Amino acid sequence: MTGTALRGAAVVGGGSLARTICYSLATQTEHPIPEVTVAARSTQAAREIAAIANARAAVSSCPTRFTADVLDASQPTAVARFLERVRPGIVVNCASLQSPWESTQAASAWTRLLAEGGFGIGLPFHAVLARELASAIRRSGLPIAFVNACYPDAVNPLLAAEGLPVLCGVGNVATLAATLRAALRTRDGEPLRVLAHHLHLHRPADPADEVRAWLGKEPVPNVGELLAVHRSCSRVELNEVTGHAAAQFLARLSAGQEIRTDLPGPLGLPGGYPVRVQGQQVTLDLPDGVTRSEAVSWQQRMAEQDGVVVSPAGEVRLGPQAASAVAAHLPDLSEHYDIRTFRQLTHELVALREKLRAASA
Repeated sequence: MTGTALRGAAVVGGGSLARTICYSLATQTEHPIPEVTVAARSTQAAREIAAIANARAAVSSCPTRFTADVLDASQPTAVARFLERVRPGIVVNCASLQSPWESTQAASAWTRLLAEGGFGIGLPFHAVLARELASAIRRSGLPIAFVNACYPDAVNPLLAAEGLPVLCGVGNVATLAATLRAALRTRDGEPLRVLAHHLHLHRPADPADEVRAWLGKEPVPNVGELLAVHRSCSRVELNEVTGHAAAQFLARLSAGQEIRTDLPGPLGLPGGYPVRVQGQQVTLDLPDGVTRSEAVSWQQRMAEQDGVVVSPAGEVRLGPQAASAVAAHLPDLSEHYDIRTFRQLTHELVALREKLRAASA
């Protein structure tokens, strides 16, 4: 693909996370992204987000310009044309087939299944659109930085196993790290390193499996207590922190700065880690005494509790609790599946979701 240089960023999705990211990008005056395209399946959602973001940018004296575009990320041809036309330097995926707010807005037998078996049961719903976007980026040949915000702790390992490009995720560990910084009142530039999984948005069943954090070289004690207020907040409110942290990261990424932060799914790894990012080069920034293999092994144990473990080869294994919960509804589903059966499993889970939603109506 030939043409002009890559420019700006594209935020794909019309939900609450896409909104909070764009509204915060509209206040990034130190490292503003010149152009942000809001690409959603809903014309109304894309136009609304762009309009509000432009108004916020005007109030903030931020030069970022937001434009609306219509994109169905499930259509490969549409995604390819979008990338060729817009040519974004960064693509942020916030589009998923499963809303994280469903349990609070429309509780049902389906949301109870996810609560009992683990969030990871819904991995296919969060991976489908991310895979389409990453596949289109690979086919385009463009050096686009792909940032996946939809369950990156498990989706990014799946993408990496397929050889699909994914720089990192946003949210989860970054949100928890922001809360810890606030609780510890860290000074600007004071190194805080956090190991955490999506599982840790809630208190783990075993206190020994709590978030691991280090301030400088010293382990942070009583992390669970420091996160208690955070965990008592609604997910909608916490999304404001997630979107703001993501926007700051994206602005600095676009500016080519070296970034030290905590991100989920870097290098296609499970869970979230402290990292250094320079351009599209990501390296782990683990504390002294913690090896990469130890950190990954710990994350896989957390992933099992969250419902799903993805191996480097792309094999997906349900955790014991998840396998037991799903077996009651899909007895033919093995505890293991892989990329080759992914599409069929997605169809089966869609049918199960609709059935369980209807049963609760």
